[in-house]
Amino acid sequence: MKVSFVIPTLNSAATLGECLDAILSQDYPRDGYEIVVADAGSSDSTLAIAKEKGVDVVCDNPLKTGEAGKAVGVEAARGDLIALVDSDNILPGPDWLSRMVAPFSDPAIFASEPIRYGSRPGDPPLVRYFAGLGMNDPVCLFVGNYDRICAVTGRWTGLDVPAVRCGGYLKVSPRAGAMPTIGANGFVFRRSILEKVRWRPYFFDIDVAAAAVDAGCGDIAKVDTSIVHLYCPRFSDFTRKQRRRIGDFLYFSKSKERTYPWRGQRKSGILLFVLSAVTVLPLAVQAVLFALRAPKGDRCLAWWHLPVCYATLWIYSIGVIKRFFGVKPKMADRTNWQADRQTKTAAN
Repeated sequence: MKVSFVIPTLNSAATLGECLDAILSQDYPRDGYEIVVADAGSSDSTLAIAKEKGVDVVCDNPLKTGEAGKAVGVEAARGDLIALVDSDNILPGPDWLSRMVAPFSDPAIFASEPIRYGSRPGDPPLVRYFAGLGMNDPVCLFVGNYDRICAVTGRWTGLDVPAVRCGGYLKVSPRAGAMPTIGANGFVFRRSILEKVRWRPYFFDIDVAAAAVDAGCGDIAKVDTSIVHLYCPRFSDFTRKQRRRIGDFLYFSKSKERTYPWRGQRKSGILLFVLSAVTVLPLAVQAVLFALRAPKGDRCLAWWHLPVCYATLWIYSIGVIKRFFGVKPKMADRTNWQADRQTKTAAN
C-alpha cells in the first residue's frame, strides 16, 4: 500500500530534520511512501530543511493551524493510507511503518496507532514524563479517554473498549460513549474513510477518528510500538500549549467545528480532577504509582505530575470563567509561533 506522511509545520526547524530523518530511515520501500509538508508560512529554516531532506510535496497552509495543515496535506496526498505525523514526532525505529501498515491486511481495520509514547534518555525530563503518563493532558487521566499506555494505571485507556490480541497489535472496537482520544501522533488510516466523515477545512484528528467509528468504518489496531513526541521541552511550553488548547477548543466549539463526543464522556471525571487537585492526596498517589511503574531512570519524573495538574486546572478554569462571563473565545495567535523556541535552540 502507498502511504502518505502528512506533516503540518510552522517554524518547525528545531525538530523537523530529526522527524524526517526517522521517516527516511524506514525499511519500507521509498517508492512506497511520500512525504507531504503543509507549511503555514514559516520564517525560519523549515522549508530549507524540507527541501534538503527531499520532501515530495510542500503545500501552503493559509489558515495557519495544525488542523488546517493536516486538511491541506491530506488533500494533496495520494496514498492509500495517510500517516499523520507532527513535526515534533520521531519514529522509534526503521520497522515502524512496516508494523503500522501490517494490520491493514484485515479489511475490518480502518486505522492503526501506536499503543504507547516513547522517549529517549537524552530527551528533556518533561518530554519523558508525558511519555510515561501516556497523554498530553492530565484531565484525560481522570475522564479515562486517554489512548496510550499510562504509567499511573498500567492500561492503554480507562474506557471499556473491547479488544482482541492479534499478533503484534490489539484489534479494538471503540463505540459511542467509549471513544478514546485516538487520532494524533502516528495515526495511520485508510484514505477511503474520508468519504464518510467531515475533515475540511480543519482536520481535527480525534474528531475524524470518532466520526469514522460512528460511521461504521470498522476497528482500530493499537500496534505494539511507540512514537516519540517532543511535546514540551520546558514547562513554559506546556502552559503555552494548554492555553492554546482551551482557547482553540472553545473557539471551534462555538463555531460548531468540533465533533469529538466530549459531552458523552464521563463528566464525573472532570469533577474528580478538580477535587483531586483541591485535596492533593489523589495526585500524590498517582505520582507514586507513576514512579512504581516507570522505568528506573524515569521514576524521579513523577514529581512533574502535581505542577502539570495544577497548571492545567488554573488555565482551564480561567478559560471556563471567561466563557461564563461572555468573553468571546479567540483562536490562539500563530504569529511568531515557536520563534522563541527557535532562538533559544540556536543560542544553545
